[in-house]
Amino acid sequence: MSQNKRLVVGQGQISGYISIFLAVLALLGILCFHYPEKLTTPEFREVYTKESMEVLMLGGVIASFFFSALSLLLSKKMKWAWPGFVLAGLAVILGALSVEGRDVAKSSWHFGLDWMILDLLLMVAIFVPLELFFPKNNEQTKFHEEWRTDLTYFVISHLFIQFFGIITQKPAILFFGWMGLDKLHTWVQGLPFIVALFLAFFSTDLFQYWAHRIFHSRISLWRFHSIHHSTQNMDWLAGSRTHFIDIFFTRAMTFIPLYILGFSSTVFNVYIIFIAIHAVLIHANTRINFGPIKYIFTTPQYHHWHHCEDPKYYGHNFASIFPFIDMIFGTYHLPGNEWPAGTGVHEGSYPKGFIKQSVYPFTKSPFDTDLNMEERSDR
Repeated sequence: MSQNKRLVVGQGQISGYISIFLAVLALLGILCFHYPEKLTTPEFREVYTKESMEVLMLGGVIASFFFSALSLLLSKKMKWAWPGFVLAGLAVILGALSVEGRDVAKSSWHFGLDWMILDLLLMVAIFVPLELFFPKNNEQTKFHEEWRTDLTYFVISHLFIQFFGIITQKPAILFFGWMGLDKLHTWVQGLPFIVALFLAFFSTDLFQYWAHRIFHSRISLWRFHSIHHSTQNMDWLAGSRTHFIDIFFTRAMTFIPLYILGFSSTVFNVYIIFIAIHAVLIHANTRINFGPIKYIFTTPQYHHWHHCEDPKYYGHNFASIFPFIDMIFGTYHLPGNEWPAGTGVHEGSYPKGFIKQSVYPFTKSPFDTDLNMEERSDR
């Protein structure tokens, strides 16, 4: 899948890759059915039913065979058709058409493979067509030189959802658990849904804004956060490229208002779904400007300016959801319908690959090679 050109509709490549993608998810899904205690998320199992997953498995395998056949029909070649067909066939052999859900025993630890599969399926279904038909960068291919790195970040962050969830909640519980917040929780949960949802969005975004800004204003922290900015290929996967130190600090800060205010499960779940989709959207390679909505919620154009590689535009658009938070603190920048000329880190050079990027901030800074970390920008 090493491509130097954008995929073109009607040539069989897209359908071939869809076939492979669905077949791989089916194979991973079979593992979830066989080992649910270790590979599925207890909180997430409450959202879906085993019947719905059985139907989704069946639909995925059938769709994989369909797109494999479509690829062959369009391209007149087996090159892109056979991998998906073979993988889907393997899924059938392993029981994709006959697997049944079962009751799950309690487990002390687990990987979030089910969450990874379903979230990846949803994100691909939403954003791949969006970037294919409404791209901002017409020259950028889905399979650019670092797509595997970004996919690895996506997979790791989802598989270790239990680990990241526990460690990011600990600071809030440790510092605020003694306060006795039951009455506040009851009051917040009694608010009208829309009011409570706005409060959840605003409070978390305010905390996230300052956590984000601190990572930009302290070079000892910027060396970790700059990994997120190192990509020059902004797309739906780019937001996943986040160093684990960055994830811990930012998510821990965001969890503080969620823990203190104690929102209802409905508000919390809507917030999580919105953030999961919106965080991907603002990194997407799409030219859609969203009209007046871009002044209410952050958009790809807004966040791409935050990733701008030109040093004269550094230090803007730290908010994750609401642009007015940047307006309040003087960091707002959205020049009409104009987009930045390029994205990335102007003053640094970064290694390629997940492992190297995970180790890099502990050994070097973007500004030197010996961690003296002398500030040389206004990022």
